[in-house]
Amino acid sequence: MIEYFKLTQDEEWLVVREVNRVPNIKSAIKRVKTSEKRRALNASQKSALRTAVKAADTAIAAADLEAAKAAVALASKKLDKAVTKGLIHKNKAARKKSRLAQKLNALQAQQA
Repeated sequence: MIEYFKLTQDEEWLVVREVNRVPNIKSAIKRVKTSEKRRALNASQKSALRTAVKAADTAIAAADLEAAKAAVALASKKLDKAVTKGLIHKNKAARKKSRLAQKLNALQAQQA
């Protein structure tokens, strides 16, 4: 485990010291291992989610209607999946989906 220390508002986080805190109890050792695995998996899934949402925004900004529809559908699917897995709150997913849909509808109205 690494402890961090921030000197001032303007400076970056600095590594003060690395602390090795390994639990003694067998179940606690297992929890440390599993939580680290879950943390890594959650990070990759959140990254994929952010990438999908950005791809949808980019497709909408490029005014490519068919690509935008596909990208928004994929982003909505990934947002729903993230909610069921507990990665993000359902209200956050609903807000992001709503905003993407608003942008897509505006693009459709503009091209019609």
